[in-house]
Amino acid sequence: MSLRILVIDDEQPALDELAFLLGRDPRVTGVLTAGSAAEALAVLQDQQVDAVFTDIAMPGLTGLDLARALSRRRTPPAVVFVTAHDEHAVAAFDLDAVDYLLKPVRDDRLAEAVRRVDAAGAGVADGEESIPVELGGVTRFVARSDVRYAEAQGDYARLHTAEGSHLLRTPLSTLEEDWHDAGFVRIHRSLLVSLAYVDEVRVEGGRCSVLVDGTELTVSRRHTRELRDVLVRQARPGGTPRG
Repeated sequence: MSLRILVIDDEQPALDELAFLLGRDPRVTGVLTAGSAAEALAVLQDQQVDAVFTDIAMPGLTGLDLARALSRRRTPPAVVFVTAHDEHAVAAFDLDAVDYLLKPVRDDRLAEAVRRVDAAGAGVADGEESIPVELGGVTRFVARSDVRYAEAQGDYARLHTAEGSHLLRTPLSTLEEDWHDAGFVRIHRSLLVSLAYVDEVRVEGGRCSVLVDGTELTVSRRHTRELRDVLVRQARPGGTPRG
């Protein structure tokens, strides 16, 4: 997918640097710039872009104000926040930001942000939920569709993805309720799995387990029948497709 991106920052050096870095990405075919949120809104009256990469703390309208204004559009562009501060991460999550980058921006994180924008535009992340997690004091966003399974750790939940695991300050019971319609099923009092990543169901000696993206997870007796019923319903014609 060819991406057109609008970069917004009130500091010219930061604006020029980010525009230059984005312009080097082969997935990006056009980069526009604006020195303020108000200027960005003016640009967007005449130009169509796939995403905006915006600073947050700016004179007048902030990047958060800009994102709120864009969210009211019928087809809003994806929003990526680029800031020197991490205290706005929760607000960014509430505004359905695709990603949240901290300055100075690393090449690998910028490439990942472009990938997420590309995925969202391609419909991979349609209706997607992004989860803010902390790693080494840095807040980043994990797409729910990347979560293989979630494991209870007290009042927290550890999300397991292909890249590793992330601790989330949310009980597993809350995730079970919120993510049920997204294809997540409780298989144990401490495990919630994404059916999209269930490769096998194994039953040996009355013990049931599932293979989730190469990891074998035990299914409790209490949840075995529920899991089986869900998988049978999905296998029937007209059932909800996996993934």
